[in-house]
Amino acid sequence: MRSYDYANRIGVEEITWERFPALAARLSVALAAHNVDMVLGIARAGLFPATAVACALRRELYPVRVSRRVNDRVQYTRPVWHLGVTPGVAGKIVAVVDEIADTGETLAMVANRVREQNARRVITATLVSHPWADPAPDITALVTDALVIFPWDKEVYENGRWQPHPELAEALRLQKAAQSAADLPPDKD
Repeated sequence: MRSYDYANRIGVEEITWERFPALAARLSVALAAHNVDMVLGIARAGLFPATAVACALRRELYPVRVSRRVNDRVQYTRPVWHLGVTPGVAGKIVAVVDEIADTGETLAMVANRVREQNARRVITATLVSHPWADPAPDITALVTDALVIFPWDKEVYENGRWQPHPELAEALRLQKAAQSAADLPPDKD
């Protein structure tokens, strides 16, 4: 499946602010077993779970930025580097944390760069993963093939007011249209 192929998601999985701490705690417990030395959070949204994990484990947090987006709009078909990996990863056990593994490509790019910079070990972790992510994260709190709505993406502030995130509104429309098409009886000729 390709990134942002919303019509093929099955259902909706909403992660609320109330649900977020339990999912972040799952990641923290699982990563604690690996004795991570530091946490790299993939900005922007991966910083939410990465911060929660780093605080829970009392480890330093360093941001990286690899994305298809600029100003929250998809600009590239493949992720591009905007902010690189700190050289401090050398010799360390590093947790690379993102909010979601969709295709798995962004997580893999960061993990590979951390390995290239001589980390002792790299563990990838996401709050949510789709089952088709390849490679899949080493650790994830939730696996789903649904359209995932995160609390930080649900609404945006534009034109002086809060409104539904336009990308999510379009994703829900596409998903509904695909479901309606699937529910139609076959044509009779």
